[in-house]
Amino acid sequence: METTPITDKDRQMAQKCVECPVCKNARKKQKGIFYWFVKKIEEDKCPYCKAFEKVYGRKAHEPLDKI
Repeated sequence: METTPITDKDRQMAQKCVECPVCKNARKKQKGIFYWFVKKIEEDKCPYCKAFEKVYGRKAHEPLDKI
């Protein structure tokens, strides 16, 4: 499986996901409507969530401090 290199644009888009109030809430609380929403849309609809996964190696609803 080939991985594409992470570009500056990917990093900028991932930063938007980090700052997004909906995604931030989902990562922090790990439950509720925001968590469900982010979990359902992150792979198919949101380019920022896709970039987040590419840059950080985890889904947009998963906490950043999780190992």
